Amino acid sequence: MVKDQEVERIARKLDKMVQKKSTDNALDLLRELKNINMSLETLQSTRVGMSVNAVRKQSSDEEVQTLAKTLIKSWKKLLEGSEEKKKDGSPVRSSSTSKDYGSSEKGSKSSEGPPSTPTSPTTTTLSQVTSFPPAPVTMGCVRSKSRELLVAALQTDDDHKAIRVDCEHLAAQIEEQIFQEFKLTDMKYKTRLRSRISNLKDQKNPELRRNVLCGNISPHRIACMTAEEMASAELKQMREALTKESIRQHQLSKVGGTETDMFICSKCHGKSCTYTQVQTRSADEPMTTFVLCNDCGNRWKFC
Repeated sequence: MVKDQEVERIARKLDKMVQKKSTDNALDLLRELKNINMSLETLQSTRVGMSVNAVRKQSSDEEVQTLAKTLIKSWKKLLEGSEEKKKDGSPVRSSSTSKDYGSSEKGSKSSEGPPSTPTSPTTTTLSQVTSFPPAPVTMGCVRSKSRELLVAALQTDDDHKAIRVDCEHLAAQIEEQIFQEFKLTDMKYKTRLRSRISNLKDQKNPELRRNVLCGNISPHRIACMTAEEMASAELKQMREALTKESIRQHQLSKVGGTETDMFICSKCHGKSCTYTQVQTRSADEPMTTFVLCNDCGNRWKFC
């Protein structure tokens, strides 16, 4: 019990360092942990591994990074040894190990199955197995809740079961990419999350969700896509039609005017324009010229 309290105290201090983005005294705390004979029960109850890994990622001190890696590696062996006993001596890799400690091993799979088959950006194969890099560890209730909402969005239908992808793992990757862009869980971060969740849940746009699940759209890509890029093909066509109609109505709304090629549009650089001149100021002042681009509908004026 005393050992658990001591480890928990150190974990809290490490968490505060991460939150304050200052890991100056982390080395002393890591040395204390190294001298503690860690048990599996203490490791699981205190979640100290997550705290150490977070400090490792944030610190620029090589000694801190090295010691943190050493601790994590020794604790992983403890976890893996426990899992092997549960499986009657059959070596398995605990899924919680990679999630809690940010394993750096390359080539790990989120699930087992037949190899992935090539797919085009617009075509998905539901029988393939998708793998992603190890999920990063996170701290804070806002980020944890964001990941939960992303998981729910990715599991909107049964495609994730057919593709056999770890949605929690994938959601963590997407959230991490968004957080790395803003560095804070502020309004910009939350707005970006909401737009991803809304589009992934959209029943009228299943192609986006399937491409993310299959890996055709990477976590980094979905994290920074615009609303127009995420929209379904049907919605894109509708927006294009509305834009053209708006330009047409704008062009038809003009009254009178003289066509000319003397002006160049600043938007489309076309020369097909119509202009009118109106006396908007006193009589001794020059008239104001209003110009309309017949190609894109852009309007401007000058005296």
